[in-house]
Amino acid sequence: MSFLSRIGCIETEEQERSRLAQAPEGSLNHYLSTLPVTIDEWPKDLLVELPWQQPRTHQAYRVVVVPIEFQEEALPEGVEEEPLPRKRHSGAWMCAVVFSDHPDYPVSGFRIDVPAAEIVRGRKVDLATVLAPLSYVSGETLHTPEPPCGSCEDRGLFRPPF
Repeated sequence: MSFLSRIGCIETEEQERSRLAQAPEGSLNHYLSTLPVTIDEWPKDLLVELPWQQPRTHQAYRVVVVPIEFQEEALPEGVEEEPLPRKRHSGAWMCAVVFSDHPDYPVSGFRIDVPAAEIVRGRKVDLATVLAPLSYVSGETLHTPEPPCGSCEDRGLFRPPF
């Protein structure tokens, strides 16, 4: 538990889970109340796979986004400061969709607003791990530990014939 949670400035994980669970059953917030927080860092520019498993939808989807810009949650009219304890993971992120098999969320720069509570319950995607099985990048591969082939001018790279 963080210091700010202990002194009552920010709601605890349990308080956040309880607040989200008060939403109607079947809603996104109610679904999020059943999931643990998996991303503790500021998510800007991370690759995040959103939690799209059942029972959220009738079938599981994979939607990966990059959070770009944070948008604070608007306070009700006439309220100048959020009451204590402040909400954990409030607000939303404007995100670019970088991978999706969901028909409503195309890739290629499509932007969506994603609640911060959903982002932090997603799965951080490590691009290095995802790309590691590939034997080449941009048409170039590394030599095996054998002597250089001569076609690459001893820089350790060669271009495949395809």
